[in-house]
Amino acid sequence: MNPKSKIELKKNRIRAFFHTLELERKEKGEISEELQKVEKEGMEYIQLRLPVERITDTFENDLKQKIENKVIRANIREAKEEDLDNIKEIYNKAWLTSNTPFRQIDVDTLDKIFKDPDTIFLIGRLYGKDAAFAILDFEGPNQEYGTIAGLGVIPKFQRKGLGTILGMACWNFIKKNHPNVKELRAEVYKNNKVSYGFIKGLGFEEFGIKKYKKEDFED
Repeated sequence: MNPKSKIELKKNRIRAFFHTLELERKEKGEISEELQKVEKEGMEYIQLRLPVERITDTFENDLKQKIENKVIRANIREAKEEDLDNIKEIYNKAWLTSNTPFRQIDVDTLDKIFKDPDTIFLIGRLYGKDAAFAILDFEGPNQEYGTIAGLGVIPKFQRKGLGTILGMACWNFIKKNHPNVKELRAEVYKNNKVSYGFIKGLGFEEFGIKKYKKEDFED
């Protein structure tokens, strides 16, 4: 995903969040102290990484054992443009439980990201229903960093192993199509404990903090 596509994704999130604050302030006359702090200081994201050299056969087998008895008949496919409506629905439903101060995304934003040649969308289908998605992109001079730019599971199927299956599918895609990748990366909003625990459960470790402010994404 090129920098412009990344900005489109975050710009949508940042704008949606601050628009929500503006509406709340108009309706109630004020917003909570916590949200005032976020509005003033920005949103902090924990940066996580997993060196490829650590993803051994034993590492993969350990993850498989974690989900072996939780989810069956889960199929993963690479998304097509006609899947974007479904991805939008999954994204917006998944973020209802994310404890992240923004939630909605539209098809136009997803389409801009989807059309980036370095971006891959994967969809997880369970019991005949599209229930999860992941967005992969690649960074670095030689695309040596594979980034999970987004991953969501609808609430009904959360904590059943589907996210882990999708995470493993991301790795299998990278291993097959981008053998030069040396490190997997992800970022999680600091208060999103569920996603943080999930990414840590995949073996990722923290390596930094990034802060995003409203003005960083204004035209």
